[in-house]
Amino acid sequence: MKIFAIIPAAGKGSRSGYSIPKQYIKFKGKELIAYTLELFQNNKNIDEIIVTAGPEYFQLLNRIKKKYNLTKVQKIIKGGKERQDSVYNALKQLKTEKNDLIVVHDAARPMLPPEILNDAIALARLKGNALVCIKAGDTLIQGNDAVKKYIDRKDVYHVQTPQIFKYIDLFRAMEKAYERNFYGTDESMLVKKLGKKIYIAEGSPLNFKITTKSDLRLVSMIIDKL
Repeated sequence: MKIFAIIPAAGKGSRSGYSIPKQYIKFKGKELIAYTLELFQNNKNIDEIIVTAGPEYFQLLNRIKKKYNLTKVQKIIKGGKERQDSVYNALKQLKTEKNDLIVVHDAARPMLPPEILNDAIALARLKGNALVCIKAGDTLIQGNDAVKKYIDRKDVYHVQTPQIFKYIDLFRAMEKAYERNFYGTDESMLVKKLGKKIYIAEGSPLNFKITTKSDLRLVSMIIDKL
């Protein structure tokens, strides 16, 4: 069984307030995506990495690959309009067996602890998939200007990445989604629609997705202390 990591990096990241996508912002002289890619480069379970991006960033990504000796990055391909399109484009480029594992991870989650990745891979090897999540800890409400109701947080989780699936399951889920003209917010939603049971793996507060200026300040503080 081989394990392939897909890193979707075609997003524009407009909420960060920067003129370039957040994954290319530098911290201590290194692009954010380089930190993410190094996590997978340094993980003994990962055999190959494929990055999806806008063509205008191919040259930069190739420089990053060379500078940080990211030898597992085998392909940099054009991303799609939506995240789902980008992952599908990557799947079509891979030479895999049907039971090989596909690890999809956000480019803007550079603080993924190695043990979280390893444990998720172990679960996926055992059960066929793994969805990294953290259990909701805060009080949850529903409403707009005012509280409409409180939501029981007992069985509520925040979904993170990586999300790991057998190649055959993820590819079939993508095909079915396009047949139905359906776009999910993540890969697990598509695979669940195949009737597959999705297994939860433990996540980490450190594995937050960088979206806003506040997130950028937080990751800068963490990287400064590394």
